[in-house]
Amino acid sequence: MAQALRRRQLTPRRDGLALIARFGPPLTIAILAGPVVAGLLGTVLPAFGYLPALGGTAFGLDAFKSLLAMPGIGRSALLSLATGLASAVLSLAIVMVFLAGWAGTRSFARVRSMISPLLSVPHAAAAFGLTFLIAPSGLLARLVSPGLTGWERPPDLLIVNDPNGLALIAGLVVKEVPFLLLIALAALPQIKLVETRALAASLGYGRIAGFLYLAWPQLYGRIRLAVFAVIAFAASVVDVALILGPTTPATLSVRLVGWMNDPNLSMRFVAAAGAVLQLGVVVAALGLWLVLERVFAALRNAMAARGLRLRRDAGIRHAALGLMTASGIIVGAGLVALGLWSVAGLWQFPDPLPSAFTLRAWTSALPRIAAPLGTTLWAGALSTLIALVLTLLCLLRERDTGRTVGKGALALIYLPLVVPQIAFLFGLQFLFLSFDFVARFPALVLAHLVFVLPYVFLSLSDTWRAFDPRYEAIAAGLGKSRWRTLIAIRLPMMVRPILTAAAVGFAVSVAQYLPTLLIGAGRLPTITTEAVALAAGGARRTIGVYAFLQMLLPAVGFAIAILVPALLFRQRRAMQA
Repeated sequence: MAQALRRRQLTPRRDGLALIARFGPPLTIAILAGPVVAGLLGTVLPAFGYLPALGGTAFGLDAFKSLLAMPGIGRSALLSLATGLASAVLSLAIVMVFLAGWAGTRSFARVRSMISPLLSVPHAAAAFGLTFLIAPSGLLARLVSPGLTGWERPPDLLIVNDPNGLALIAGLVVKEVPFLLLIALAALPQIKLVETRALAASLGYGRIAGFLYLAWPQLYGRIRLAVFAVIAFAASVVDVALILGPTTPATLSVRLVGWMNDPNLSMRFVAAAGAVLQLGVVVAALGLWLVLERVFAALRNAMAARGLRLRRDAGIRHAALGLMTASGIIVGAGLVALGLWSVAGLWQFPDPLPSAFTLRAWTSALPRIAAPLGTTLWAGALSTLIALVLTLLCLLRERDTGRTVGKGALALIYLPLVVPQIAFLFGLQFLFLSFDFVARFPALVLAHLVFVLPYVFLSLSDTWRAFDPRYEAIAAGLGKSRWRTLIAIRLPMMVRPILTAAAVGFAVSVAQYLPTLLIGAGRLPTITTEAVALAAGGARRTIGVYAFLQMLLPAVGFAIAILVPALLFRQRRAMQA
C-alpha cells in the first residue's frame, strides 16, 4: 500500500493540457507528410502509365519517352538546375561575406533594419517590381534617358525573359538574400561571434578570414536546412519564372504547369513524368550543392593551412555591403514602381514620372478584386490559425517528453520545404479529384497549411524554447494549473513572437501560387494567381494594382504583429523588448 502511494506521488499528474498536447505531433505529421507522400505517389504512378481514370492500367515508360521527345526539354531542365544553384550560391556568398565583414557594426544594424521588412514581400510582387524596374521601358531606363543613353523610345533589348535566365536569377537573389540573412541572424548568437572575432584578430587575421575559418563552419551547420530549402524552391519555382524567366524554352516547372492544364488529357501522363524529372532536377541540385560544400571546405582548409590572413579585405567587405544594400534598394524601388503604375495616367517614355495621376485602375479593378481578396484573407487566416495551434501543441508536448521537436519522426515537418511543390501537388490534385475535393475551400486551406506550418514552426520554436522556465515554476509553486499558467503567463509574454510567427505564416499563404492554381482548379482565385495571370498581358496599371495589393497584405500582417504588443505593453518597459 505504501509503495503504491509513493509511486502515485512520484508520477506526474496528467492534466488536460498534457492530454491535448499529445495529439499535436501525430496531427502535424499527418498534415505535412500525408499530402506530400500521397502526392508523390499520385505523381509517380501516372508517370509510369498507371492512371485508371484516364485509361492507364499498365505500367510502362511511354510517358517518359514522350517527355524526352518534347523539344527543348533538356534545356528546360538545365535552366531549372542552373538558376536554382546560381541563385543559391550568389545569395549565400553575399550573406556570408556581409556577416563576416560587418556583423556587430552600425552599418550592419542599418542594413538589417532595411532588409528585414523585405521578407514580407511575396516573390511574385518582388518579381513584378523588378520587371517594372529593369525592363527596356522600366523606371531605370526612364531615369537615365535620354540624357545618358540618348534613348527617345524603349531600346530593343531582351532584359526580362532573357534566354539564359539572368533576370530570373536576379529576381531570386534579391528575395533569397533577406531570407538567408534573417535565418543566419537567428543562429548567430549561438556561435559566440564576439569572442571568435577577438581570437582571430589577436592572431592577426582579417575580419573576413577570421569569420571564414572559425565562425562560418558553425553558423553554416545551423542554417544548412534553410539553404537546402532555398535550392529546392529556386530550382522549381513557377510564379517568378513565369514573370522573369525565359520562354524559348521556359524552365521545366513552367512547362509542367502548361501540360497539367492542357485540354488534351493524355498530356497528364507527360506532366507526371515531367514532375518526376523536376524532382530529379532538385535532387541533382542538392547533390551538386553537397559537392560544392566539400570543395569549399577543402579550399577554406587549404587557405587556413597556408596561413592566409587576408588583412586587406576592405574592398571585399565594401563590395558585400554594396550588394546587400543594393538588394534592398532594388526591391524597394520595384515596389515604388508598382505603386506608381497603379496610379499612373499617361506615362510616355522617357518621362521619369507620369504626366498625371489617377485612381482609374483601382476603381476599375476593385469590383474584380473582391472575390480573390476574400479567398486570400480567409485561406491565409485559417491556415495560419491552424498552423499556430499545431505548433503550440507540438512545443507543449516537447516539454512533456523532453525530446526536441524536429528530430525523429517530426523531422518530417521540414519535408514540404525540400520537396519541390510541383513534384507532389500534381499527384495531390489527382487524389483530391478522386474524392471530388478539388476546388473546395477546405482543400485550398489544407494545401496552404502544408506550406504555412513549417514556417510558423521555424519562426516560433526557438523563441518558445528560450522562455525562462522560472516563471512557470513560480506559478506552479503558487498552486496554479498548467492551463492557468499557459493562459495567464506564457501566452501574454509570448504574444510578440506568436504574432510574428502568424505574420510569417500569413505572408507564406498569400504568396502561394501553384497550390492555389492546382488545388483551386481556377475556381478559387487569390490575389497572387490573378496577378501572375496578368503577367502575360501588357496592362501594367492593372498588374500594378494586383501586385501592390499582394505586397500590402503581408505588410499589414507584420504591422499588426508590431503594433499590437506595443499597445498592449505600452506601460511595461520590460515587455517592449
